[in-house]
Amino acid sequence: MKAIEIIQIEKKIKGNIILDNISLSLEKGQIYGFWGRNGSGKTMLFRAISGLIKIDHGQIIVFGKTLHKEISFPESVGVIIESPSFWNDYTGYNNLKVLASIKKLISDEEIKDALTRVGLDPKDSRSVRKYSLGMKQRLGIAQAIMEKPDLIILDEPTNALDDDGIEQIRTILLEEKKRGATILIASHNKDDLRILADYSYRMSEGKLYQTGLGEGAQDEKK
Repeated sequence: MKAIEIIQIEKKIKGNIILDNISLSLEKGQIYGFWGRNGSGKTMLFRAISGLIKIDHGQIIVFGKTLHKEISFPESVGVIIESPSFWNDYTGYNNLKVLASIKKLISDEEIKDALTRVGLDPKDSRSVRKYSLGMKQRLGIAQAIMEKPDLIILDEPTNALDDDGIEQIRTILLEEKKRGATILIASHNKDDLRILADYSYRMSEGKLYQTGLGEGAQDEKK
């Protein structure tokens, strides 16, 4: 099943071409990696797929529904784009509890499970204000996965994490793929893409180029 169909999309900001005639077809239950220099268009592409910006031309279809025509945002999505933001005076658990109350899809136990999976203590009484950058990144990933979304979009998911944290997040993403989620990751860490991605793409000046198969796809072919 096609998870995402991107058809000749274009986006300009102040006369500058940010997304340049991009077409892309992504299958359900795969991990797709995107890399390129800062300003190459990766983050803007993720914003477009998430429904956070409107494109000037073309179509983005997510699980059969067209963004900004049939739906405003993907119906089942977890997202981290740039640095995750939270209520600084709340604990990590209370932050997630407030976010979970919007859709009311998951229980308190599932919130606690998401925190535990990323290496955070659900009973930690510290406010997020006292979290390190790595802890905030872990909390952002917990937020993205806690509702078991069909689509997960992560911009630099291993940013600010130590080696153990990086391995932990890679394991989680492979588990989410096994569950059937479609995962898009942008990373400056080439090992993230080599180890995790079934397919990888390079972005440059708003254009998209497929660069090959990752180890995940190669393993599946053996």
